Amino acid sequence: MTQAFYRKWRPQRWDEVLGQAHVTDTLQNALVSNRVGHAYLFAGPRGIGKTTVARLLAKAVNCQADDVAARPCDECDYCKAVNENRFLDLIEIDAASNNGVDDVRDLREKINFSPSQGQFKIYIIDEVHMLSTPAFNALLKTLEEPPPHAIFILATTETHKIPATVLSRCQRHEFRRVSVESIVKQLNIIAEGENINADADAMQLIARQSNGGMRDAISLLDQLSSTTEKITLELAQTVLGTATNETVIELIDAIRDNAPGVGLQAIHRALDAGSDPRQLARQIVEYLRALMLFQMGNDDQIDATQDIKTRMDSHAKNFSAAAVLKMMRAFNSAAVDQRGGWQPSLGLELALADILEINEPAPVVQQPAKPKKKSVVQAEVKQTQVPEPAPAKKTESSPEKTSEAVLDPKISTQKIVDAWKDIRARVKQSDRNLEALLNSCKSLEVKGDTLILGMASEVLAEKIEKAESVEVAQKAVNDELGVLLKIKCVVTNASGKMPSGVDQNGLVAAAIQAGGKVVDIQE
Repeated sequence: MTQAFYRKWRPQRWDEVLGQAHVTDTLQNALVSNRVGHAYLFAGPRGIGKTTVARLLAKAVNCQADDVAARPCDECDYCKAVNENRFLDLIEIDAASNNGVDDVRDLREKINFSPSQGQFKIYIIDEVHMLSTPAFNALLKTLEEPPPHAIFILATTETHKIPATVLSRCQRHEFRRVSVESIVKQLNIIAEGENINADADAMQLIARQSNGGMRDAISLLDQLSSTTEKITLELAQTVLGTATNETVIELIDAIRDNAPGVGLQAIHRALDAGSDPRQLARQIVEYLRALMLFQMGNDDQIDATQDIKTRMDSHAKNFSAAAVLKMMRAFNSAAVDQRGGWQPSLGLELALADILEINEPAPVVQQPAKPKKKSVVQAEVKQTQVPEPAPAKKTESSPEKTSEAVLDPKISTQKIVDAWKDIRARVKQSDRNLEALLNSCKSLEVKGDTLILGMASEVLAEKIEKAESVEVAQKAVNDELGVLLKIKCVVTNASGKMPSGVDQNGLVAAAIQAGGKVVDIQE
């Protein structure tokens, strides 16, 4: 069985560690000045060299080389023993599987024994944040005052889970993600050493996919090397489930042109070709991040070809900064929400629909026309108080505060009636109870810029005229017909109809709705 690349090419000297000079230089200076601490905490993302540096420190403190600055020499018996995993005084503990208080007590009992081979016993506790609270408490005293021959090195990816009492007893070193340039350079060295033929673009893709983790990058190269004699960009995209830059650019073009059909085709074409939905969403977010950097004048931080940068610059000028941020949030949510989704493309489709709605241009607002004067009608009314219809409360979507809807006083009642079923369907998506109330509406009438709803009782009318209900109803009408109408409810009779010649929005209509009778009409 062949050895994995990330183990075969693990750094064996300080100068072979990539991207962590701020840590390795500090540890080397501590060795030279004989000021090595008794407890260290190495924190940072996975696969960036925490365990590797811990092993290097274990080699260095036990190295037999005369020149302290040259330690570890990687040539003495102790260095070779560490490399071959047979150095008895290097104890590596996986806290994920040995996280109980009994495991720590066992460690405390054995730590007082003198080293078997070297000068120091090195305890590397990986994923230390997985220790239980009792285990941490049991470790505290030993961690604070270990025997002179013992050194603790704790490694973690989640520093916030470690108790403050433990943190205060350690020298803390923060590890950083490795740059794409450094990863590509190391991948080329490995490819040359393993006789792997790979395109430069494929190496760039692997480096970007690793997200700053050297181990992940080497593992991806190892995976691709077993598929074919030459690693091409197309092969890397197929195996890693990534889409081409052209797909992302085509999608951004569709958003710019407000062409949802073209955008959906680009998404589905990428997914049909084998792209992972979450990975595609990440690529889109990364491209939008580049647009943001262009807008902020920081394009030197973008790792892309000159041709791609030219396209990015053009797109950056097509969108406002606010639009780019909204697009980033939408597709970032799609990347997060894809996990466990029953429909792989749904998150991307929803993000696209949301963005195109954001970018939809606002129509011009028209002023409502003055209503015409009506004839006077006399009626005998029963001694019942006629309730004054309560005006709808102003909401954020009212005509005075919006410029996205058209106030159209000329819209006909018949148009509302024809679209009423679809309007209720839109309301149902936001408020099922409100849709049920609208379903009981007995009459519809458009008067100027107001939609008058005839209800069977004052209770129903009051529920509909709540501010939140009015807002939902207004939005549904606006989304369906492109107009913004005020909503007013009146109490109507059982039939919901008015006698001919009666203004359905006037005082007489209100009286009839309250139970009155028409005895005479004067022209």
